[in-house]
Amino acid sequence: MKITVEIDCSPVEARAFLGLPDVTVLNARMVEEMQARMTANMSMLSPDELMKSWMSFGTGAQEQFAKLMTQAAGLGAGTAQPR
Repeated sequence: MKITVEIDCSPVEARAFLGLPDVTVLNARMVEEMQARMTANMSMLSPDELMKSWMSFGTGAQEQFAKLMTQAAGLGAGTAQPR
């Protein structure tokens, strides 16, 4: 036996019928907070700021990588001492 029930109601009416809390105020506050944070962080996405953050650690990272490769080559050849 197969029974199909079709209910035509809004989401608000469905939540009320099922006894779920009304979270529209909480949802509105969360959306406002997310928008405020996104607006505040948009300045971080400017090309100038991105280049500054990338370049600030770029040289150091290159030096560390070269040092790592030098040590790895030395260990492979048996000339370097492991830490």
